[in-house]
Amino acid sequence: MDRVSIVHDNFLARVAARDLPEVKPQGLNADASRALFEHQCLTRALDIVSREMQKAGQGFYTIGSSGHEGMAAVAHALRPDDIAFLHYRDGAFQVARAAQRGQDMCRDMLLSYACAADDPTSGGRHKVLGSRDLFIPPQTSTIASHLPKALGAAYGIGLARRNRPDAAILPSDGIAVASFGDASLNHSTAQGAINATGWTSVQGVPLPLLLICEDNGIGISTKTPAGWVAASLAHRPGLTYFAGDGCDLWDAYRAASAAASFVRTHRKPAVLHLRTVRLYGHAGADVATSYLPRAEVEADEANDPLLHTAAGLIGQGETPDTLLAIYESALARTRAEAADVAQAAPLSGADAVMAAIIPPERTHTQTNGPDADTRAQTFGSDLAQMDTPQPMSRLINWALTDLMLTHPETVIMGEDVGRKGGVYGVTQKLLGRFGPSRVIDTLLDEQSILGLAIGMAHNGFVPMPEIQFLAYLHNAEDQIRGEAATLPFFSNGQWANPMVLRIAGLGYQKGFGGHFHNDNALAVLRDIPALILACPSDGAEAVKMLRECHRLAREENRLCVFVEPIALYSMRDVHPGDGAWMRTYPAPDQRIALGEVGVEGEGDLAIVTFANGRYLAAQAQVPNARLIDLRWLAPLPIDSLLRAVKGCKHILVVDETRRSGGVAEGVMTALFEAGHRQIARYTADDSFIATGRAYADTLPSEAGIRMAAAELISAK
Repeated sequence: MDRVSIVHDNFLARVAARDLPEVKPQGLNADASRALFEHQCLTRALDIVSREMQKAGQGFYTIGSSGHEGMAAVAHALRPDDIAFLHYRDGAFQVARAAQRGQDMCRDMLLSYACAADDPTSGGRHKVLGSRDLFIPPQTSTIASHLPKALGAAYGIGLARRNRPDAAILPSDGIAVASFGDASLNHSTAQGAINATGWTSVQGVPLPLLLICEDNGIGISTKTPAGWVAASLAHRPGLTYFAGDGCDLWDAYRAASAAASFVRTHRKPAVLHLRTVRLYGHAGADVATSYLPRAEVEADEANDPLLHTAAGLIGQGETPDTLLAIYESALARTRAEAADVAQAAPLSGADAVMAAIIPPERTHTQTNGPDADTRAQTFGSDLAQMDTPQPMSRLINWALTDLMLTHPETVIMGEDVGRKGGVYGVTQKLLGRFGPSRVIDTLLDEQSILGLAIGMAHNGFVPMPEIQFLAYLHNAEDQIRGEAATLPFFSNGQWANPMVLRIAGLGYQKGFGGHFHNDNALAVLRDIPALILACPSDGAEAVKMLRECHRLAREENRLCVFVEPIALYSMRDVHPGDGAWMRTYPAPDQRIALGEVGVEGEGDLAIVTFANGRYLAAQAQVPNARLIDLRWLAPLPIDSLLRAVKGCKHILVVDETRRSGGVAEGVMTALFEAGHRQIARYTADDSFIATGRAYADTLPSEAGIRMAAAELISAK
C-alpha cells in the first residue's frame, strides 16, 4: 500500500478504537475546535484528491499540507486582514482564513490543481496559495525568497501610520506574517531576511512581523539536525522567540496567539517555531521509505495532527463516529467537486498565458505638485541654478526631489542613500529634505533592500530602491525575477510590485573598481518578461525618463529598472572645456514616453546606441551620421527605432554591453527582420572589465566607432 492509504486507514482505525495521543484541549471552546478540525479534514482531503487527480491525468500538483494542518490554528489566531506570505504547505492556513471570511476553498484549490482557466488565484498558470480577498499574495517560493518582502510589508505597515498612501490596503494595527520550512531556514535569503529583521528591530523601528518556521525535520531527503532550528532562532538579536507543537491544535493556537499578540501590541518582530511532521513524503513521486528508515516514517504517521485533534475533541465531548463522519464527508465532497472540476476548461493558448504578465493599472490620485513656495523652500539655493547647465548626477537629484515633493508615497531606500547621499552624491540633501522615514539607509544586503521595496509596494508606496553598483544586483536578482516580476503572472493580475529600481552601472570609470564596480552585463534584466529597463545618456534625458518610470510604477503598476551610467554622472565636456554634455533642468511636466527614442542629425548612416555609446558617438563626429539613442532597452523600442532609421543606407549598432547576450543582439535581429541588410555591430568584448589603465580596453571607443563606421560604409 502507498503511504497515503496507510495514513488514511490508520486514522479511521485509531479514531474508531480511541487509540489516540494524549492531548489537553485548552484555549479553544468546543465549537471553535470542531470548526478547525473541519478545516484540517478538508485540507487532508484536498491532498488525497490531488494525487488521485494526478493519476487520472486531471491534476498537476501534489505537494501537500499533510502534517502541517496545525496552521489552521495559526490562521485562527490571526486576523484575516493580516497580510500573509505563505509556505507552500500551508493549505490549512488558507482554508481556515477563507472560513473567517465566509468562503469555502474546496473548489478553488481543486481548480488550481487542474490548472483550470477559472482558478481564481492564478488563472491556471500555477498551483499557488493566494487570494486578494484574504490578503495572501501568491508565491511559489520553496527557498524562503518571500521573507524579504514580508519584512518590507511589515515596515510599510509601520511607516503608513505616519505617511499613509492613498492606495494603502493594510490596516495600521495589522501585522505581516511569513511562514517557511526548516530546510528553507538555511537558505541565504532566509538568513539575510532574518538578520535584516533583527537589525531593523534593534534600532527601534516599528516592525510588526511574525516569522513562522514550520519544522518537520527534513528538506526533501536531507534531515535537519536535531535542535538546529531552535538553536538558530531562539537567541537572534531583535527577535522574540515562541515555540509550539504544530501537531497539537490547542498548543499551536496557544503559541500563535501569544506570538501574534506580542507583535501586534509591541510592533516588534517575533519568530514562531512550530514543530510539525511531513506525511506522504515530499510530493507524489517521492517515496520517503527510499531514503528514510520505515520506522521513522511510521513514527511521523503515528504523530498525525488529525489524530491529535480527534483526541482533543473527544476530550471536549465529541464522539468518534461524529469525527469520522466529518472526515469522510470532507473526502466525499472533495471527490465529487473534483469530478466536476475535471470538466473545467484549462488555461490554453499563449495569449491567455501571457495576459497577466503586465498588471492592470494601479489606484492613484492626480496631483498638481507642490505650490511654488513649498518647492522653493525645499530646493533652497538649488532652485536658482536650474537654468544653468549641470551634470547628470545633480539633475537626477533634483528629479528625485521633485518626485518626492509631488508624491508623498514615494520612498527611497538603499545603502548610504541618506547621510552620505549615495556613493556618487546622487541622493545628497534628500535626507534633510524628507527625513529618515522616506530616505532609508539600509544594511548592506541587496536582497533585503529589494524585499523592502517589494513589501512596501503592497501597501500603496512607490518604492525607489537603489543598488550601489550593477554588479551587486546579481546576488539578489531573484527578488526581481522570482518575486517582483512574477507576481502579476501568478496572481492573474490581482497583485503587483511596482517600483523604480535605480542602479549605478556600466563601464568607463577610469582606473577604478574593475568588474565589481564596472559591470556592463544587462542580459539578466532584459530577460525578465514585462520588466522595463531604462538607460539614459545625458542629464536632461535622465530626468525625463526617470519621471516616466515613476509614472509607470505609480499609475500602471510597472516594474522599472533605471540604470544610470556612472561614467556620465559628472561628465561635463564632449571635447575638453566645451561643457557640451551638461544640461539644464527640464520643467517638472516634461517626460520622455516609454518607447520613444532620441534622434540627432541627418545622414545615410544611422548609429544606434545608448548611454556611454551615445557620448562616444558624439565625440567621434562621424560625418553624415544620424545618431539614434535607444534609451529603453527592455522592451526594445522596435517601432520607434525602425521609424528613426528610415531612409538610412547603413546602420551601425554601438553597444557597450557584451557581444554575447548584449543589447545589440536584439537590435540586430529586429533590423534584419525588418529587411535591413547593410548593418553591423560594434560591441564590448566577452570579458570582465579590468582595473587600471586597461579599464576601457574591452569596451567600444571613440576611434573604434569611426573605424567601424568606415568599414560598414566601404563594405560590399
